[in-house]
Amino acid sequence: MPHVSINHLLSVIHLFPIGIIVGVVSALLGIGGGLLYVPALAAGGASPIQCIATSLLAISLGAISGTIQNWRMKSLKIETVSLLTFPAMLTTEIGVAIANALPSKWLLLSFAGLQIAAIWLMNLKNKLQKHERKAAKIGEDELLVDTSIPIFKTQAIGLVAGILSGLFGVGGGIVMVPLQVLMLKMPIKEAVQTSYGAIVLVSLWAVTRYLIADATNVLLVPGTILGVGSFIGANFGARLLPKLSDKLVRFLFTGLLVLLASYMSFKALSA
Repeated sequence: MPHVSINHLLSVIHLFPIGIIVGVVSALLGIGGGLLYVPALAAGGASPIQCIATSLLAISLGAISGTIQNWRMKSLKIETVSLLTFPAMLTTEIGVAIANALPSKWLLLSFAGLQIAAIWLMNLKNKLQKHERKAAKIGEDELLVDTSIPIFKTQAIGLVAGILSGLFGVGGGIVMVPLQVLMLKMPIKEAVQTSYGAIVLVSLWAVTRYLIADATNVLLVPGTILGVGSFIGANFGARLLPKLSDKLVRFLFTGLLVLLASYMSFKALSA
């Protein structure tokens, strides 16, 4: 890592509390945090490609923390994580290639579109969670994973998540969580924990591809500061997940996404 001046460090130290907050929210919702990291980096003057690649570095560190905590609590299904991860690593290349080919304006607008889509996916997750609770009350067992056919479905989810990870600098959890519930009949909290485990390797692989393409794509100091904050926050989030309702977190997160999507659209159109 090149020499870092005190002034440069002080100019980005504000990213540390942002990382902590994003880490907590990410562990609670099973997402990597890129939906929040990218706008934060864009506000600091980073280019769209730098925002995406640096976001992936921060996501990796936070996801490692949350996954370790889930593993310690014996709530991590390694087999399902593997089925999600390796297909995602294959399609990450596609996302990275598209991101490098798109003009900055369209990349920012596409990211704003993803944030709006994320609101719909969060609402979908909420509906699925309510259905799960209702089913539990009447004694249904249809929400259990069908172990005879989930392999190809799980891999398909990973393929989609990989493209999004490489293209937008997100971990892919925003898609993996609701799709695991819909396609695999997996309980919400288990889907969150599994998604978070897959995000670790997917994000690390994606940031590696950006580094190989151009080392200046990844801002090491801001990404590390965000990531360390996220590492700390994710540990708390993973501990809270089994105990806490995410209703308020989801409400605040949705409102924040609307504001950030508006900001990213404004930044794109004014570029």
